[in-house]
Amino acid sequence: MTEQTERSLAEQPSDTERLPPAAPADGGGTGGGGAGGAARGAAGGAARPAGPATGQTTADGPVPRHATADAPVLPHATPPPLAPPRPLGEPRTWPRDFTDRLTAPLPGVRALARIAREGKLRPPPETLPEIQQLPFAPGPMPAAGPTTLALTWAGHASWIIRVGGLTVLTDPVWSRKILGTPARVTPVGVRWEDLPPVDAVVISHNHYDHLDAPTLKRLPRDTPLLLPAGLAPWARRRGFTQVTDLDWWEAVELPAPGGPVRFDFVPAHHWSKRTLTDTCRSLWGGWLLTAPDGRRIHFAGDTGYGHWFEEIGRRYPGIDLALLPIGAYDPRWMLRPVHTDPEEAVKACQDLGARALAPMHWSTFLLSGESPLEPLHRVRAAWAATGRPREDLWDLPVGASRVLAAR
Repeated sequence: MTEQTERSLAEQPSDTERLPPAAPADGGGTGGGGAGGAARGAAGGAARPAGPATGQTTADGPVPRHATADAPVLPHATPPPLAPPRPLGEPRTWPRDFTDRLTAPLPGVRALARIAREGKLRPPPETLPEIQQLPFAPGPMPAAGPTTLALTWAGHASWIIRVGGLTVLTDPVWSRKILGTPARVTPVGVRWEDLPPVDAVVISHNHYDHLDAPTLKRLPRDTPLLLPAGLAPWARRRGFTQVTDLDWWEAVELPAPGGPVRFDFVPAHHWSKRTLTDTCRSLWGGWLLTAPDGRRIHFAGDTGYGHWFEEIGRRYPGIDLALLPIGAYDPRWMLRPVHTDPEEAVKACQDLGARALAPMHWSTFLLSGESPLEPLHRVRAAWAATGRPREDLWDLPVGASRVLAAR
């Protein structure tokens, strides 16, 4: 996908350049999310994550004078307390756009011209026979009671997560084809009619391969949708009545048979755009799901590698499983800022402090230039190089499930 300019090359912010997120003005308002990075300069310098100016008024009130982005990160500082859950379905007023959260510039004419000239956003034709070897092993989903935490990979960034007695879908895409891409190369891992009743949906951002309107139309309109800031109007226009959109570091809780399940919206290195006129008009990010017994899953959505992973791990210690993207990364000169490659996904898992890694965002839609099987080979090699237990790499086939053991 033509998502970044060639000015967004390999540099990531160094440790001395990393800045802390601004403290929330009300324990979880927009002031807490204003710590996204400002775009890199035109000369290609490293981005410095910048929060809103002190005294600036945001959607939830003024940013306090102490909430600046000028203090250096204190690696061992006590993390801030988690924000109290916000009300479900709360009406919100957001900034016009979230461009200040970018950690890399948006596409420019030179980048578009270069990618058109090079034509490297699809795998080489000689590698396409690998499609027949992509892992696909659909099977029945495990029984899931109130104390079970189980996952089934439907493909791409679509997971069926059973937590606390709830069934949660992440970025559900059951369509065979989405706008601007070739048709999927593996079927959906779970037939729609085989799904248990869906209790909630979380969306990471509004790109078409993550926010699929035809799939959401299959859901009852009272299904709770948890969205990035600024996306609630899109969902309400389509008839959904239980819609909550959040800023970074904000959370809600859903009641569940096993006890409340907490959903925290956390930063990612990405961007948003769905039409010609809505660039960065809604936020992007990942989700941190906390089961009633404290087990945690980080769903990264779509992201490049960067400083946010360490900060998420600092704020949410004890992450049990990280669902991280490993595909759609070639060519690196363009996609590095927005899509982790397999080695970066393994590093992100380490930064998060997560015990296990479940790769995703590959083996479904061929969105970039790497060969179909390359992400799997590279993530296995990168994981082996860390010396971590092989069983903690959940490299599932599309359609497969796994249960996360209790602590």
